[in-house]
Amino acid sequence: MPSTVKINDLSQILAPIALDFKALDEVIRLKLASKVALIDQISSYIIQAGGKRVRPALLMLVAKALAHGKTTPHTLEMAAVVEFIHTATLLHDDVVDESTLRRGRETANAAFGNAASVLVGDFLYSRAFQMMVGPNDLRVMEILSDATNTIAEGEVLQLLNMNDPEVDEASYLQVIRYKTAKLFEASTELGAILANASAQQRDQAAAFGRHIGTAFQLMDDLLDYTANAAQMGKNAGDDLREGKPTLPLIFLLEHGTSEERLLVRAAIEQNQDLPDDVFAQILRGVQNSGALEYTQAAAKREADLALTCIQDFPENDATSALRALFEYSLARQT
Repeated sequence: MPSTVKINDLSQILAPIALDFKALDEVIRLKLASKVALIDQISSYIIQAGGKRVRPALLMLVAKALAHGKTTPHTLEMAAVVEFIHTATLLHDDVVDESTLRRGRETANAAFGNAASVLVGDFLYSRAFQMMVGPNDLRVMEILSDATNTIAEGEVLQLLNMNDPEVDEASYLQVIRYKTAKLFEASTELGAILANASAQQRDQAAAFGRHIGTAFQLMDDLLDYTANAAQMGKNAGDDLREGKPTLPLIFLLEHGTSEERLLVRAAIEQNQDLPDDVFAQILRGVQNSGALEYTQAAAKREADLALTCIQDFPENDATSALRALFEYSLARQT
């Protein structure tokens, strides 16, 4: 069944859980509260920065889809848990990458320093683990603890790949599966568990999250070369400047001219600021080589696989929203 909502309007896509989203904001505010003033200050800074909150949205939509439109117990708290885990990884990422801009404003490490960002990230992880015992379900704790461990492995894999022009597409996709798609997968699988879904539906939900998460990251890597800072909320070309060999660059390394390949290798290997003229030359190579089209096609394959995973879900507004998210993952510009 085709979606009837605007695929570029996330708020319209998430209309079936609009009230749940408002309630989630309050849960997040309450659960982030701390007697330590700096934690409160940085936590408030993070909340005010906004964000799409796609992972908790997926959890809530899957739970509602498989519970035939009903709100399930513990949904809001587990949605907050996955958002806390995601935010903690962003805090740590920005420190490792020495990033200065996220969601259109200064990163927490730029505003408060690296030490405070890392420690508040640790606080978010530990608060998430305090909360995940709420459903009193070992499956919930197993999924979330496995996810956080896999994400950490993905962070280390990405660190090993930094400044390495020999990274191939398979190695790059492994980092995506670990670092990004795993939390999407955990979110959708948790939604199925909270809805008391069948084992088959749980597997389908997990696969949906894994594929849609991979598609989201592939599109992020594409947008790094097509969107401006106002659209993406970060500086264009950050991945290249940080020495990250993402799929557009991997494609250019394999299919670009000899001059382009040499330039990209040197840019990935360098450990200093990339001159604007060099970035502009590489950007032209990415745009003219077919790298963006190749990356877009890879994202579409993942999104198409995601769509097949929910074809047997009950027909309701939440399932329709999940289909619309499939389309949004490919059409978004932010």
